[in-house]
Amino acid sequence: MCRNKITPLAVLILVMFMAESLTLAQDGQWRGPERDGKYPDTGLMKSWPEAGPELLLKVEELGSGYSSPMVVDDMIYISGKKESRDVLTKLGMDGNILWETVYGYAWDQSFPETRSTPTIEDGRIYIMGGLGKVVCIDAENGEFIWQKDTHKEFEGEYHRWGMTESLLLTEKAVISSPTGGRTAVVALDKKDGSLLWESEPQGGVRSYVSPLLIEHNGTRMILITTSEDIMGVDPESGEIYWNVDLASRYGYRDGRRNNTNTPLYHNGEIYTTSGYDAPGVMLKLSEDGKNAEVKWHNGVLDVHHGGLVLVEGYLYGANWINNGNGNWVCQEWDSGKKMWEETWHNKGSIIHADDLLYIFEEKQGHIGLLEPSPKGFKLISSFRLESRSGPYWAHMAIFNKKLFVRHGTVLYVYDIAA
Repeated sequence: MCRNKITPLAVLILVMFMAESLTLAQDGQWRGPERDGKYPDTGLMKSWPEAGPELLLKVEELGSGYSSPMVVDDMIYISGKKESRDVLTKLGMDGNILWETVYGYAWDQSFPETRSTPTIEDGRIYIMGGLGKVVCIDAENGEFIWQKDTHKEFEGEYHRWGMTESLLLTEKAVISSPTGGRTAVVALDKKDGSLLWESEPQGGVRSYVSPLLIEHNGTRMILITTSEDIMGVDPESGEIYWNVDLASRYGYRDGRRNNTNTPLYHNGEIYTTSGYDAPGVMLKLSEDGKNAEVKWHNGVLDVHHGGLVLVEGYLYGANWINNGNGNWVCQEWDSGKKMWEETWHNKGSIIHADDLLYIFEEKQGHIGLLEPSPKGFKLISSFRLESRSGPYWAHMAIFNKKLFVRHGTVLYVYDIAA
């Protein structure tokens, strides 16, 4: 019998691979490592005291925003608007500010608060300003490495509420979707911001959806959502594999959609939802991933902008009744069947960690801990964030067994370790 021997070189390669994997695991992006609202932390509390988990840190007078905080190597990064500028702030876990960097002009029309969550990898921060400037920043000192005005250079067109994209990274590129008559999506070299490719235009203007990288049967693709379409794009060349017109077939009012939520991918299928009574749409990819067709669609889970998560074959999130109201919903992934719908204060955002759901309603700031179950709304614990002005729209995040909650100009950090 021939036995494989592990050589010193193989051991070295394995160690290097593990080190690289661990390094990548420390990097951060919008709504968790897979952009699906799931955070990998375990060993978390299974219920909370009546007043909520212990508050470890409260930082005030940050820039105002709806973006999520990001934590890498025990450092907190958070974007916000101060006066007319977008500002990125780095804080230690003690709340002390280490640097602040102005990275662009903020969106200056409706809801001008900063909405782009920083994407961080290998000591570099990638973020887009409210008027479309893409910036790479040194995480150590807050200085610019490069910047590129993708909105102007690629003739982007924005929707009513401006630009909210959290940038996506591939092995070589920063992915952004200016969207308009010239192109739908561009890839910039991570090292210097130079253009690697730009795709053909597909119609529509910018939506409020951040890109998502998936792999299906060996075919990797970027999911890009415009104001009208969802499409699969080759991350190496920008080739459009497929394009599904959502607005004309599954729109609301005059065939429009208000696309805001990053899609979910699972086992060759993609769910996308828009709010405003526009049907949620389940797509099924072909074996090679080069085509997509609609599997089912309905209005059960028309998420406004709070995101959704998939747990053991069921979707969880909040639907849209009107701009100020919505209920919490469980829907079967495979069939679209509604399992339950529950009124709990109001609609809001949702994330998942350690087998439990964390929900954050947007009108009064109630935060709930929920057991995911298709049999009903099983609230375990809840507490209310102290009252402040404006909607509670920032999605929560979980890092190092801590719950990070952002509202307006304030950051709260709670200890949720068991």
